[in-house]
Amino acid sequence: MRLVLGTAQLGMNYGIANKTGQPDLKTAREIVKTAWEGGIRCFDTAQGYGDSERILGDIFSDLGISKEVRVITKPAPHIDHTNRDNLEKALKKSLKSLKLERLYGLMLHRETSLALFDDGLYDILRHFVEQGLVEHIGVSLYSPAKAWAAIEKDIISIVQVPANMCDQRFYKTGLFARAEAKKTEIYIRSVFLQGLLLMSKESLPEHMKFAVNVIDKVEQLCQAFNLTKQELSMCYIMQKYPRAFIVVGAETQEQLKNNICIWKYSNLTSITTEADRIFSDLDERIINPTLWPH
Repeated sequence: MRLVLGTAQLGMNYGIANKTGQPDLKTAREIVKTAWEGGIRCFDTAQGYGDSERILGDIFSDLGISKEVRVITKPAPHIDHTNRDNLEKALKKSLKSLKLERLYGLMLHRETSLALFDDGLYDILRHFVEQGLVEHIGVSLYSPAKAWAAIEKDIISIVQVPANMCDQRFYKTGLFARAEAKKTEIYIRSVFLQGLLLMSKESLPEHMKFAVNVIDKVEQLCQAFNLTKQELSMCYIMQKYPRAFIVVGAETQEQLKNNICIWKYSNLTSITTEADRIFSDLDERIINPTLWPH
């Protein structure tokens, strides 16, 4: 299955539309169990996601799935990535918390770390792969230019980028076609634009009122295709990016169940042409959450 469980929500309060906060341990276990039983085998986490790694490790062990899960994690950005000892300590700390012997992917949390490859980071990452601690090296990206730079580096075999109905920046550059040609795995995050695409106009906080027009357009599409906002967002991504892995988070078991059901639903009406037309030229202030006021 190409669906991946993002676990930022399991370790901290995350997302503009999050109304329930960080789930308790019982709920977290239910979410992971639901993911596993629904066919999800890959879990995306990070040292910067609060207690996420430790919680996942305990749940994997409790469910008896530690030897089968595929986990991608990211070392804390503040660590000196050119210091092998420090970065290796961080990697082994993640493995200990996750109760794993090997990671499916070690992902650089910031695209600025790419500039450190010539300062020793390339050799350090290569060492981790050769030692069998990591299967894939990747990077989490925010800009198309950095994504192209990353995808051309031979050691990088996975990249993570934001994409949704509003944000088509990476697709328009041809990045997805290039990744397919190079057999680089692409993981898409921010399917719901950090929850914005699921909100109503009434629930928008005051500092996000500039996004009202986007909510209007989402609701128009929902009515046109008789879909919920969650279904619309998921269906768009599934159709637009048929070979990418899709990272979705969940604060509740019900949210995840709905996403899995949508994923497995067949005979979907094509919505990409109309959605691309409506959201073709949005201001980056909308599509880039790092530019949102706080």
